[in-house]
Amino acid sequence: MAELKKFDFQQGFNRETTQYAEEGRWFDGNRVRFRAGRPENLRGYQTRALGSTFDGSARDLITWSDSAGTSRIVFGTPDKLYEQDGDQLYDITPIVTAVTLANCFGTSSGQTRVCCSDANHGAQLGDYVLFTSSAAFNAVSLQGKVFPIASVASANVFTIEVTGAANATGSDTGSATFNYYIPTGFSVIAGGFGYGTAKYQATVCASQTRAWNQPTSTGSSGITFDVTQWSLDNWGEDIIANRSGSNIFYWDSDSSTIPGEVHATSITTSPISVNSILVSPNDRHLIAFGTNEYSATATVSGTFNPMLVRWSDQDDKSNWVPAADTTAGEVVLTDGTEIVGAKRSKNAINIWTDNSLWTMAFAGPPFTFRFTQAGSNCGLVGPHAGIDFNGVTYWMGFGNFHRFSGQVETVPCTVRRYVFDDINVNYYTKVYAGTNSEFNEIIWLYPSGNKTECDKYVIYNPVDNYWVYGSMFFTTFSDKEVFGNTITTGVTAAGNNVYNNEPVSVFVGADNETLDSFVESADFDIADGNSIMFMNRIIPDYEMANGGKIKMKITTQQFPESSQEVTKEFDITNATEKVDFRSRGRQAKVRVSCDSNGTSWRWGSLRLALQGDGRR
Repeated sequence: MAELKKFDFQQGFNRETTQYAEEGRWFDGNRVRFRAGRPENLRGYQTRALGSTFDGSARDLITWSDSAGTSRIVFGTPDKLYEQDGDQLYDITPIVTAVTLANCFGTSSGQTRVCCSDANHGAQLGDYVLFTSSAAFNAVSLQGKVFPIASVASANVFTIEVTGAANATGSDTGSATFNYYIPTGFSVIAGGFGYGTAKYQATVCASQTRAWNQPTSTGSSGITFDVTQWSLDNWGEDIIANRSGSNIFYWDSDSSTIPGEVHATSITTSPISVNSILVSPNDRHLIAFGTNEYSATATVSGTFNPMLVRWSDQDDKSNWVPAADTTAGEVVLTDGTEIVGAKRSKNAINIWTDNSLWTMAFAGPPFTFRFTQAGSNCGLVGPHAGIDFNGVTYWMGFGNFHRFSGQVETVPCTVRRYVFDDINVNYYTKVYAGTNSEFNEIIWLYPSGNKTECDKYVIYNPVDNYWVYGSMFFTTFSDKEVFGNTITTGVTAAGNNVYNNEPVSVFVGADNETLDSFVESADFDIADGNSIMFMNRIIPDYEMANGGKIKMKITTQQFPESSQEVTKEFDITNATEKVDFRSRGRQAKVRVSCDSNGTSWRWGSLRLALQGDGRR
């Protein structure tokens, strides 16, 4: 007579060895977490009510509330910098050059292409330009509109595409202001091969700039242009922004300004090339990581040093000159070839090179900051791959996860081999870490296989000490403090958007799509596999809301490497008390899944009626 046996599998995914060797544990899954040791599906996400999608994939995102209590979002892509205000999305991309010109446009009757004349414009294909103070001509209106550059005819002429065809051939007779956005960056890795490979003034040499007609080198340069990154931080209620390789920008969030009409502006006295920025806690210094050394002869920007930490005067983001009456200064780190990223934690800042971890703490005069090396052989994979959780810093390294709370430790990870075998190492720099404080989770978004954008995640819960992973298309992640749910950005075929992630009671995707989820156990047996199991009944233990059904499947094998025999997949609804079936095998595993639209589910214990049996 088959007797009921209770199976409780260990929380989290455990797959450092084989599915048979992980007996008693959950082995695989997607879009699930564990609460009180039990698996449940993740909630869904909603597109925020924005005016439109945006250009490029977001590389960094910041959320905050201003002095008026308005919740704000700013994020940067390789193409632009955006701000979300209420239900609208605004382009606040820095304007690096503005020039007013006369008789500068030309049209051809019936054509949508407009020629734009500006001597030595320096623009490249795909860069953006905003036209202001421009009157309509030949049925073409450019006033207040942003256009990507469609072609570059010469150093003096480029073209744009308009929506309506011109009604005449000729030139305009008025004037207009050309507002050039910061040149567009790279969304994928690009190789350098002489003339025209990189963006104009891309970071390719010691001076960090390249003249219009200067090649990267003769023939194949061997230079790789990495993915363009942003780093964002608050200066009070305003925003400090840096796009890797550029100088530093400031955006005023004053509610008296008209949203969408205020662009980030250059802090002209900041270093001309910076890889990332951060504002120090309490003492409020603006800090640049990987930047130009101070040079009295060059005012503020001398030789670029990827291992240099440099900071402004206290409470003065514009003063970077070290002097007796300022706290500005700089320090060159060791143990590494470049500074990769930095993150605030407690009363210090953690700084990673590609090989080591340093702490930077305010010390007061005469040195302003104290630098201490905290660890070696523990580098950071990308600028956003580290995060602080309750005063402990966690990060993804090259082959391991680490944490720091006074000393560097490797975090034991039950899915380490799976994640690091899965990740696209060419796009380590796109790894993005975030926290979900509602569930005590740290999440790392990463690109897998040959993907060039993040499509997977791995989550660690340091309170309950378990790991899970799954599929997700988000590229940035911000905790729930400001909006009541986590905020993310994502890349889809329908366009790039900002999302409310895991709002309460939402279990569908942005367009009401079904979000499949599942969890699968490791193999189990009886008598260490000395007996064949005969199974004939399941008593499910579950919670399910919003209708739908859970699917359950038992898979059996005779040996770990033999073919699998799948028992019929059972549908479990809120009316299901038991499931009768017949199955035999030396070992078995159970899979619980859900593909019902909008269903919330949670799985408890498994009770399975089984007995030892002979092989038929």
